[in-house]
Amino acid sequence: MPSLVVRNIDSEIVQALKVRAGEHGISAEAEHRKILELILLKPKRKSFSEALLAIPNVGLDSDFERIEDESVNHVFD
Repeated sequence: MPSLVVRNIDSEIVQALKVRAGEHGISAEAEHRKILELILLKPKRKSFSEALLAIPNVGLDSDFERIEDESVNHVFD
């Protein structure tokens, strides 16, 4: 398996990595691998327009027309 060496890391980042690793009960190296995997391999989120385009066409607009029932007593009138 390939290795990765990262040089010139600010000491605050190294300390934060160690703290985070301790909170998860793993080594700093394992935490580093976990962070890289989460950031680089997570699924890409769809944009709002992509999500809208993915909605199937299930009927005509008239199928979803709202019809007001005038016989119902309006509580807030």
